[in-house]
Amino acid sequence: MRTDAGPSSAGLPRDRHGPFAPNDTSREKGKIIMIQSRSRLTARYGATLAAALVVLTGCSSGASGPRGTSAAGAPVPAPSPGPLTWSTCGKQLECATLEVPQEYTEPDGRQIPLAVMRHRATDPDRRIGSLVFNPGGPGVSATETLRNLPETTGTPGAFSAEVLARFDIIAMDPRGVGRSQAVRCLTDEQRADAAGTGFDPAVPGGKPLPQLLTDAAAFTSGCAKHQSKKFLASLSTDNVARDIDQVRSALGEDTITYYGLSYGTVVGPMYATLFPDRVRQMVLDAPVDTNQWFGNPLPFQQEVAVASERTLNAWFETCRTEGTAVCPFGTGDPQAAFDTLIDTLEAKPLKVAPVEGVTPGGELDGAMALEATRALAGDQNTWPLLTSALLAAQKGNGAPLHTMWSSVTVSPFPVPTAMFETHTAVRCADWQTPAGIAAHKAAATKAVTEAERIGPRAAYSALNCARWPAPNNDRVTEPLTGAGTPTALVVAGRLDPVTPHHWAETMTRTLDSAVLLTREGVGHGSYGTNACVDSAVDAALIHGTHPADGTVCETDTPATTRPLVPQNR
Repeated sequence: MRTDAGPSSAGLPRDRHGPFAPNDTSREKGKIIMIQSRSRLTARYGATLAAALVVLTGCSSGASGPRGTSAAGAPVPAPSPGPLTWSTCGKQLECATLEVPQEYTEPDGRQIPLAVMRHRATDPDRRIGSLVFNPGGPGVSATETLRNLPETTGTPGAFSAEVLARFDIIAMDPRGVGRSQAVRCLTDEQRADAAGTGFDPAVPGGKPLPQLLTDAAAFTSGCAKHQSKKFLASLSTDNVARDIDQVRSALGEDTITYYGLSYGTVVGPMYATLFPDRVRQMVLDAPVDTNQWFGNPLPFQQEVAVASERTLNAWFETCRTEGTAVCPFGTGDPQAAFDTLIDTLEAKPLKVAPVEGVTPGGELDGAMALEATRALAGDQNTWPLLTSALLAAQKGNGAPLHTMWSSVTVSPFPVPTAMFETHTAVRCADWQTPAGIAAHKAAATKAVTEAERIGPRAAYSALNCARWPAPNNDRVTEPLTGAGTPTALVVAGRLDPVTPHHWAETMTRTLDSAVLLTREGVGHGSYGTNACVDSAVDAALIHGTHPADGTVCETDTPATTRPLVPQNR
């Protein structure tokens, strides 16, 4: 979702963001694939990308609670772990490993290791307790996100100084993610090939359907080859929630405070539903519709595509409204200029020379440009970067867009990065994906009809799950109501490219007790980006107080498409 959730199919398009989503950089066959915590690039990478753009454009305590019921049968008691053994692993950071059952139906069976990190409360005399957070994806490493928090001011999920003072911040890499035995499905060579220019932005799924089916078979067989099917089947969100309760018990805490972003808003309600008496307070930022997440993923993916298309349309409209004096791209018709640019790049990709410390170089084609645009259009803070990069590409310089494309991480749709493997594995463990190809064809047609530019990115993005080799037969099926927990604060952006606002409305209704806070503007995730939201979230986490249901926070800074790099330089 963050993963999360974005798009990238987060199959966030790769949505912390996105369900859908910390600075793990891998070199494969000369290509650099950067994994960031979300497709929101400005806050974390704004200064770096801005500088690069100038260069590239030529301008200057108790046991765990019981297992939740599922379609499979009765609850099974979870074991009580011993205390964690911590070691220093960074400034104010401690690391530990916790062994948990691979399957809680077999508590004495195979155990798997989970990576856990703690940032100690900076004011221990006023310490409230432990705050567990999940930054999304699925597939985003919580430990890497926590390690980078000092560098992410202004990024969704960047905790305030007061929260850092009052809580031990706890990060657990979910099973199959990061340092908790990250899922691997492709070889380095396959990853490098996938990062090439083999996608056509005009074709649903990017390739002819027979090739997509062949790719899905290779991907899923690779998953089963690199790890056991039992492990793959265990990667479900309900097991992640049980793992969190094992962490809670090992910490010696009676209750935890929880903050989840994007896909983390699936984990939080799951935990609250299975362990309601263990929740002190809960904040859910950029929420996923959990009813859809555990149901048929085809309409779910289609709604993500429509949400992403809306944010791209918002950029077009703002560019048009601001006029050519502010937004020169397209000279008054940015949509037509964008479509022409994508077609031109797809017919004749631009060569991109490597620049040390900025980009590994390669080629920029239409599919890459569309994906980079999708990610940047999804955050109004990156609109100036997008305008500058599109203008540069029009002039034959594809380096800015190529650099941004290589930085896209979490998408609700397939994007060729290592994160996609983990993201897919978690989704497939949770989703009830139709096996028949007819349903996928119908969904692809609907996605393309309702989101003409982004829809093809969503089309057939659930094929891997349709061919998944490790069915999860004991997933939790009850609604995630969190009955018995304190009132949750649900925070949603008005125009979110990954988790549309109506999902937040649905979550607020589904939870037994919740209030909805809306942030105006475009972007995935709100805490850490908006002063009004920050104040409300801090009050909820620290004091357990909430704004009135339906409260709206205005955007701090009006959106603009004015190029980051002045055009007269």
